[in-house]
Amino acid sequence: MKKEYKKEVLILFGKRLKELRSQKGLSLRELANECDLDNSYISKVEKGKINIQFGTIVELAAGLKVHPHELFKFDHEWRDEAFE
Repeated sequence: MKKEYKKEVLILFGKRLKELRSQKGLSLRELANECDLDNSYISKVEKGKINIQFGTIVELAAGLKVHPHELFKFDHEWRDEAFE
């Protein structure tokens, strides 16, 4: 996968995380406490600065009280050239 394409998806994931957190009325600190994660870590995820493991995605979903697939509901057109 091309590096810039991966970065684009990480940014979209982060925006979706922030959107769900805001909809739930949670601050970064509150979500961090729910997930037993550091709020600076979640901030980096929301900004698309870091890649996270699947287990962390599950933790975030549990903290938000949503199914993990909700974190992947963002508009994105998968392009073949991204995988060349």
